Amino acid sequence: MSRSFWAWARLLGGAAIIALVLWRLGTGAFLDGLRVLDGGTLALAFGIGVVTTVLSAWRWCLVARGLGMRLSLKDATADYYQALFLNAALPGGVLGDVGRAVSHGREEGDVGRGVRAVVLERTAGQIVLVVVGGAVLVTVPSPVLTLISENGKAIAMVAAVVAIAALLVLGIARRVRQSGSKLAGAARTGAAEIRSGLLARRNWPGVLFASAMVLLGHLATFLVAARVAGNQVSFLSLAPMLLLALLAMGIPLNVGGWGPREGVMAWAFGAAGLSAEQGVTIAVAYGICAFVAAAPGLIVVAVRAARKMRHVAPAPIVVPAVVPTDFRVRITAPVSPAVVVNSAAPIPVRTRRTAVRVPA
Repeated sequence: MSRSFWAWARLLGGAAIIALVLWRLGTGAFLDGLRVLDGGTLALAFGIGVVTTVLSAWRWCLVARGLGMRLSLKDATADYYQALFLNAALPGGVLGDVGRAVSHGREEGDVGRGVRAVVLERTAGQIVLVVVGGAVLVTVPSPVLTLISENGKAIAMVAAVVAIAALLVLGIARRVRQSGSKLAGAARTGAAEIRSGLLARRNWPGVLFASAMVLLGHLATFLVAARVAGNQVSFLSLAPMLLLALLAMGIPLNVGGWGPREGVMAWAFGAAGLSAEQGVTIAVAYGICAFVAAAPGLIVVAVRAARKMRHVAPAPIVVPAVVPTDFRVRITAPVSPAVVVNSAAPIPVRTRRTAVRVPA
């Protein structure tokens, strides 16, 4: 399948989810997500965004340096803000990350390593989210825990199949790494970069701390959105549903991050006996807060675009020269009188031989 096919599939999938939520709940929940926000709420979300963005940029620095690449915290923060803004403003939700990966790779002369650094950095955050989210979802009362209890046998069978498949994949990967093929070389390179970028002693504490704090920041933003939407349920009761929404945001079927988040929040709040409309309102309010938190990325984009235009030299104006078809050239030589020659006739060349005495 071509990349354009999958790009359109992601967009259409996200649009279909939004259309389904609108069809079931109407536009009121979406509009309420805009009405409940005020300047103080947006300022608080912006402040939380500053902390989470700087920590995410620091995590990227740790991973990139572990792979032997240079990356300062200042440049990483600017690139991360730009990526967040582009992820929120453009369809797909990942174009900003692709851009910062390729840009950093070109600056370092290794695009592949730049891409892998971003993939490892984002993967670290997703692993922490999955581990924390899974632990909360199976221990704290929530619609997910109820669903697990009602369908325990089926879920256990699915988990067993996934575990067996994972073991098979690990076994195949180990055999591939031991062979001498190009795939084996790529596998060994990937394993080495995971060890140096994520699991190295100097890296993993910082990566783990940054990922945990970024997750806490996202949950705090969700909690702010829930409070302004009028929800007064305790954070412990809300945590499973908020984590479920964050997990849903990783599904590659969205329009600038919108779609799965709203659908999951509508289902989770409805299944928990709360208002599905309020779940969508909270999701919309969170989406607006996240967009405001990424707004500095627009300034980064504008400044870099202006700087690039300033450094682009204007194209030279080429004036075609008019050369006469018939012209005469006067050549003056010190050994002969001036002669007039026609351009079509050959010009005689007078050479002089000089004897050179070479000492014996």
